[in-house]
Amino acid sequence: MLTQVYCVSSDTLVWLASGLSEHCVKKQCGLAGLCFGGCLALDLHLSRVLCVIVSNQCCLCVLQDSGEDSHRIAQSPVVHVRGLCEAVVEADLVEALEKFGPICYVMMMPFKRQALVEFEMVESADKCVACGSSEAVYIAGQQAFFNYSTSKRITRPTNSDNPNSGNKVLLLSIQNPLYPITTDVLYTVCNPIGSVMRIVIFKRNGIQAMPTRLNVIRNDNESWDYTKPYLVRRERGKGRQAILGEHPSSYGDNGYGSHCPLLPLPGNSRYKLSSHDIPEVVAYPLPQSSSYNNHGSSSVAMVSGLHPTKMNCTRIFNLFCLYGNIEKVKFMKSVPGTALVEMGDEYAVDRAITHLNSIKVFGKRLNVCVSKQHAVIPSQVFELEDSSSSYKDFAMTRNNRFTSQGQASKNIIQPPSCVLHYYNVPPCISEDQLLRLCSEHDVPGFTKFKMFDAKPSSKTISGLLEFDSKTHAVEVLTVLNHYQIRIPNGSNPYTLKLCFSTSSHL
Repeated sequence: MLTQVYCVSSDTLVWLASGLSEHCVKKQCGLAGLCFGGCLALDLHLSRVLCVIVSNQCCLCVLQDSGEDSHRIAQSPVVHVRGLCEAVVEADLVEALEKFGPICYVMMMPFKRQALVEFEMVESADKCVACGSSEAVYIAGQQAFFNYSTSKRITRPTNSDNPNSGNKVLLLSIQNPLYPITTDVLYTVCNPIGSVMRIVIFKRNGIQAMPTRLNVIRNDNESWDYTKPYLVRRERGKGRQAILGEHPSSYGDNGYGSHCPLLPLPGNSRYKLSSHDIPEVVAYPLPQSSSYNNHGSSSVAMVSGLHPTKMNCTRIFNLFCLYGNIEKVKFMKSVPGTALVEMGDEYAVDRAITHLNSIKVFGKRLNVCVSKQHAVIPSQVFELEDSSSSYKDFAMTRNNRFTSQGQASKNIIQPPSCVLHYYNVPPCISEDQLLRLCSEHDVPGFTKFKMFDAKPSSKTISGLLEFDSKTHAVEVLTVLNHYQIRIPNGSNPYTLKLCFSTSSHL
């Protein structure tokens, strides 16, 4: 029952809100929105506030006595989920919330970072909301918030509940593709189940609609109408690239690996095969066998055994960037000597585990494994012993080496070795200067030096450095990779780049 109405200034309400204890905010029920100029400024849980209406100069604060919370949303099998990260998909919600009960439908609201989840039974929704109010529930590594929806059922797309409806289009969402995805690949996968009429490949951007019929204007790698084989096909090499581009040239002399599962082309393949055309099968090499099969899927690696004074976020980046793009690095305050490394995808994590687990760096043996977290959240940032930050975002750095297909193809994935390949060094740098650089940074010096021949017009040089041991080479790479070399009268510094060489010795 409403008993009191006050007209107070905006400053007064802000003062009132700032005085709330953590207990009040977390434990009390009810919801209030604090707005200024029509914009939501605060979102507070208050036990007695029913609503707050704020004008430019003052607020109307309506309070209710303790008692029945008549403003609470009624129970519903549909739960409203807030606070999602941008990368969340339907599968993340199902994975995190199916422990409360069977889920029959999920609807994403990506631009609002919200979603609706419909459970089969209202009891399951009760468990979800109750759990979310008493403890943190994480979805894709980020805490989410739950309340009942005002809807009793999520509205489905037209005819989606009717299996006999006229829509015969199947939407395939392909995440983290390893190989080129073309109409041939999709045809080979889908046609054994039912006759395929048309295929269109597109990159999702913004709102995605489900058509009842695909519109195909030409037959090529990204679209094909199997009912109209006479549609003009683009000349080879002039069409749009398939997702992930073409097959890497390093897969063998003929472009295909020798030990790969073979994916046969359709029996009525539209290609007229010849000695100069594609082979009768499309071979896609699988990732190298490694420890990945024994781990869960996550793009975050957990690294323990880090030296407390000699390792920081930048040095972790210098080492791990050889095996994939680095998004974020965060040291864990609760577990000294341990850091989380968010990489570009789970395959980069697998490569890092394969090549860096159990190596010694600064007298400490690293332990690299897949983290249970799906993202690195910049919380509890503190100062490391070298006065650098415990968290750093590398998403926009130019030193990531897998940002494009062309750039990635130049990287040779190698395990640590005692020989380092250096490049992007100014021509005026000598062997003695590189040795002095090692000495100045308190890392072991190299024992053998080799400089590759360069063209007279070349602006940089490259070569090899051999060390007494693999451990010495790892430490030098960890410290000096991406070191900025400045030369007299030079406008911009040169970024020294290091990687492990395929050579075992010089």
